[in-house]
Amino acid sequence: MDDITVDIFDNRGEAGKSALRRSSSNNFPIENGDNNSYTFERGDYRRNSIKSWVTERIQSLQNAPPSSTVVTHRKRKRRRTLEGGTNPALFRRWTKTRLRERGVAGGVLEAGLTSVRSKQSAVLFKEEVTFRNLHPATYFEDGTRKIDFVLVYETKSKSGSGEKETEKRRKAGRQKFFSELERQGLQLEHTLDEDGDQHCTVYVKVHVPFEVLCLYAEELNMRAPLQLANHDEDELHGVTKEDMSYGEKIDSHQWTAIVWNTVMPFVRNPMLTSIPHKPPDYFTCPFKKDKIHKYHGSEMQQTFFTVRHRIRIAYEILQNSYYGTRSRAEIGVNRMVQEKYFTAAYPPHDGPYQLPEYYVPEEHLNARQILYKYWASWGMWYKYQPLDHVREYFGEKIAIYFAWLGFYTAWLLPAAIVGLIVFTLSVKSLNANPVAQQVCDEEHSFDMCPLCDACGTWKLSENCLNSWLAYLFDNGFTVFFAVFVSFWSVLFLEYWKRTSAVLAHHWDVFDFAPLEENPRPQYAALSTEMRKNPITNQLEPYFPARIRTARMISGISVLFMMIMVVIIFVVGVVIYRSLIVIPLLNNDLFKSQAALIASATGAAIQVILIMLSAQVYEYVAEKLNEWEMHRTQEEYDNNLTFKVFVFQFINYYSSIIYIAFFKGKFTGYPGHYGRILDIRLEDCPNGDCLMEMATQLAVIMVGKQIINNTMEVGLPMFKKQWNKWSKMRWRTTATAAAPSSMLNSDDPAQPEVGNKGLINDRTARLEEDYMLPENEGLFEEYLEMVLQFGFITIFVCAFPLAPLFALLNNWLEIRVDANKYVCQVRRAVAERANNIGIWYEILAAISRIAVITNAFLIAFTSDFIEKKFFKYTENSELNGYVNFTLSTAPDDFNRKHPEAAECFYKGFRDGQGNLTINFWKILAIKLAFMILFEHFVFMIGVVIDAVVPDIPEDLDLKIKRERFLARQALSHIPDKEDIWDEIND
Repeated sequence: MDDITVDIFDNRGEAGKSALRRSSSNNFPIENGDNNSYTFERGDYRRNSIKSWVTERIQSLQNAPPSSTVVTHRKRKRRRTLEGGTNPALFRRWTKTRLRERGVAGGVLEAGLTSVRSKQSAVLFKEEVTFRNLHPATYFEDGTRKIDFVLVYETKSKSGSGEKETEKRRKAGRQKFFSELERQGLQLEHTLDEDGDQHCTVYVKVHVPFEVLCLYAEELNMRAPLQLANHDEDELHGVTKEDMSYGEKIDSHQWTAIVWNTVMPFVRNPMLTSIPHKPPDYFTCPFKKDKIHKYHGSEMQQTFFTVRHRIRIAYEILQNSYYGTRSRAEIGVNRMVQEKYFTAAYPPHDGPYQLPEYYVPEEHLNARQILYKYWASWGMWYKYQPLDHVREYFGEKIAIYFAWLGFYTAWLLPAAIVGLIVFTLSVKSLNANPVAQQVCDEEHSFDMCPLCDACGTWKLSENCLNSWLAYLFDNGFTVFFAVFVSFWSVLFLEYWKRTSAVLAHHWDVFDFAPLEENPRPQYAALSTEMRKNPITNQLEPYFPARIRTARMISGISVLFMMIMVVIIFVVGVVIYRSLIVIPLLNNDLFKSQAALIASATGAAIQVILIMLSAQVYEYVAEKLNEWEMHRTQEEYDNNLTFKVFVFQFINYYSSIIYIAFFKGKFTGYPGHYGRILDIRLEDCPNGDCLMEMATQLAVIMVGKQIINNTMEVGLPMFKKQWNKWSKMRWRTTATAAAPSSMLNSDDPAQPEVGNKGLINDRTARLEEDYMLPENEGLFEEYLEMVLQFGFITIFVCAFPLAPLFALLNNWLEIRVDANKYVCQVRRAVAERANNIGIWYEILAAISRIAVITNAFLIAFTSDFIEKKFFKYTENSELNGYVNFTLSTAPDDFNRKHPEAAECFYKGFRDGQGNLTINFWKILAIKLAFMILFEHFVFMIGVVIDAVVPDIPEDLDLKIKRERFLARQALSHIPDKEDIWDEIND
């Protein structure tokens, strides 16, 4: 490692004089004996001379490996005062002396602030400038200009007449598009990859120069760094806060870290880790081009704007550049991809994700390799996520999703622990269950009425096992758990609002508001009119609102029709269970488990129907959404989210809702049974549906998780291999040079190659990205998690282990999604977002629905109210409770079925089938319980919402501090240091 350290000592004061006494020569610079450390004399304390010397030193090392050169500057300077006050911009002038970035052997010169320490009257300010050996394919052929975006199109040398006309039109559109990009200042480089003598792929590399970046950064209201935010530097159990990114510091204040630090304060938290290339945390303000010299690191032109900023600006330009006539709104790269002008458009990955086979220092890994090693690897499943690194690579929108997923998973842990404790206590208290003991008493067992028309009477003791199992999900502990989860969901959403506010401010999107969007490509292509936009005052495509409204009503009709199909499936499964239970009840081997077998097999069939109908409806919903002609992408996404979520809510929850709220409620009583298609409605085993509901929920929830994770892992890999196979069909091994007929021909399929380059290592890297499947966004990820949130809140009292299964799934889900984004799909465009959007409103709605459903489940589906009523009115030990809940068959039923005389069924009726007074008393108590439960939980939720502020107090102070610094930095008033410099000159 070749380290160069430049020590600059101030000639004011004793500190500077004592340091200079070590120098015995006036040579510039002085070697300190190890050929690595250099000291500048008093007369050489000039910015330009120091800069020139370091630049020459770098040039002399160009033959060395790019990853082996580290240049470090250290400066010690006395604090200067003016008019008795401390200079607030002590090092502002010095930061302007940094080296301008220059490409060296395909590398990048990156500046990163590593520490700021204050000691009374002296400050040590250290800056490291590191050359990193990034993959050459991330640059143009000159090895200096960064590739910010890649456009790909394919051509064929032989095609039919119709295809030639189409290709001629597309070629003209591409040429106009390229001219428009160059007119706006972008730089393009074309590389040809021949796949055979009849087919080739052209990669168009796009670079955004610094001047264009400045122009669009101001137009897009991007924020630029003013100075480092000075966080506390105390140690946190082996990992200093200085070594952590700000996102990890936020993680370190999660409840998991707080509990760890409280219980084991002297043990290092294993969930924390130190990751190289941590993004620094800055005070920022909106970027102004004419104030660029005021910003931190503005002299480093190629690193002042991060890769994330470059991609966002490049995409903005590509989306607003015309390739055809303005009257037809032929604009934007997305529309060109859909109309086959390009086969793909994407930002490139930062080289390969695989770690080198030989040893390479971690600080020399590229950003993708760092994310793979510290985030997407399965061994990192218990670590906090490097959210700042994720944001730097993928943008705020994806980072917010993973931040929410990590936050949700962390909050699942207490719910899972409490649920496991509740289930364990239920198991331990099984022997103290007097109801099950009464059911299992064979000597005093009751003869129960037939469960089907072709069945005979049966002994209640035959339902012994089901009675014991049902107690696991129907007891006082599960009631407590339902109340706990109701409060848990409210607290989870409230504290997520706080966390998202902190992240949004830290990621400079706190005040982010989407700009006026251009019309979607499909909207522009299919619109029938042109009207002036009242905001931009420009003509743009317009689709009549009357026709749009009619189409949206039709779309809603299709949604209801699909919901009816789902209900038909549920009814079909109900009929299946009613039919399959008949032979099971007549079989001595399966008679006691007939209901459980019918329920489990019905749930398995339901899972298959759910997954199939989900895939079909998502396809139908996308087509409907396109047909409805939504103008902007935001409108399109919100309407698609509404359609798909409403359908999936009914699709996944309908069978569980049926068991919870309808099954056993309308079966009637002997002689007056309810029927569908002349098939008797099924009843709950022993009148208790919670056991069957728990079985249904477990099968659907766990089955869905297994299928989704399998598809998430396998589908991208399959698509990648399919793309490679399709590519290999065209490729020939005869030559690497393109045939002259393809490069020098008037054929319309000839690629528009300006700066020509043929297949090489760089192109192989571009092709590797091109072979990856397209990134399909976050819609499916959010939908999966929101549906899971419904499972663990709406029906949690029936299955206390649901949060535990969700927690195990999410630990896997984070790494599956991370691996997919880093390794399996193309890099996503870095989009801005300050929250999870409409999904938060859906989560809040589910949380409110959960309170109502859990109150209903406790009151009407479980036996909780009946047991409490009997305990306080009849017998505190519940002796005789089973007999209390049973009624004898009416006389007319006994006359028609003499073989079933004196049979019993569960219900509160007299001998003529009329409801007894106990039924009405219990019903009144149930309704009162529901009202009190809902109002109590909602009232506590309102109190929590009022007590817990949406913005933490320390964040509020930081926002005010940032605004003060912004006003100071961007004002026209000269600062005190400028006055000092003028006086000294």
